[in-house]
Amino acid sequence: MQDFKGENLNPAIAHSHQLIQLRYAARELSGFPKMQARQVLAGGHRSQFRGRGMDFDQVRLYQPGDDVRSIDWRVTARTQTAHTKVFIEERERPILIITDLRSPMFFGSQRLKSVVACEIAAALAWAGLGINDRVGGLIFGAQQQLEIKPKRSHHNALQLIHGLQKYSEALLTAQQDQYDLATVLEESRRVVLPGSTVFIISDFYDLSTQCEPHLFALAKHCNVNFCQVYDSLEQKLPEPALYAVSNGQKQAMLDTGDQILCANFANQFAQRKDYLRKLSEQLHAGLLAFDTAKPAMRILAKAYGKRRLNPKRT
Repeated sequence: MQDFKGENLNPAIAHSHQLIQLRYAARELSGFPKMQARQVLAGGHRSQFRGRGMDFDQVRLYQPGDDVRSIDWRVTARTQTAHTKVFIEERERPILIITDLRSPMFFGSQRLKSVVACEIAAALAWAGLGINDRVGGLIFGAQQQLEIKPKRSHHNALQLIHGLQKYSEALLTAQQDQYDLATVLEESRRVVLPGSTVFIISDFYDLSTQCEPHLFALAKHCNVNFCQVYDSLEQKLPEPALYAVSNGQKQAMLDTGDQILCANFANQFAQRKDYLRKLSEQLHAGLLAFDTAKPAMRILAKAYGKRRLNPKRT
């Protein structure tokens, strides 16, 4: 692979300049899931809370305890009954992008799951800034993590992108993972602000019941969205033959002519996928699946693109 300067690029790394270029395609992603915000700062999204805020909503009869400063004196004088103005508050909706770049993500028959995950994270970050939200992220590697607090600035997006490149490159020499998914989610709870829209990008290979308390705690105060990245080889083993396989430390021969082995392998993936689907339903969470062989932007555009919001457009 070559970049725009003709230099050879390592396809195992998510290169920052390619992630920066996603800024233009991400302009179409304006239909993020909406969440009743709980933040006090003003922002671009309406809350379902009613109170004294930026946008007028309606006039209703005055009730004991209403702020006298909100009385609509014109309507009161005309009807001879006290009426008060009701406002809809504009509140901020921070976006936090949690990207799993642990060693199991360093896999792919055509493109690596780690590279696709970085593309998804970068596109979501640019899209969030495009609708004037604060954007931050958490990146979990094999041995370390990076926290970027939500801010409304392009510098924040660039900081996230450079972190994605660094952590994807570190997978080339990664050893044993320090974090499991339950720990990733527990660490995320410490950072996530109530009212946030949270995207979790992972292959969820070690999703377990230990993850559930952390996910339910996140979903209680946030809008949670799963982005599952998978490779076709995880669904079905290749044609019958003997294949040399390795986990980076040990090597073995894999006989894909063994029908029981192939059936068990496919069943494990199907069970994990079904578990994630059922969990997303319980959490009222979004769920998008990304095949590494297909463009990630196509999936994002179908879910959050402007065309989805306006079906009459062709």
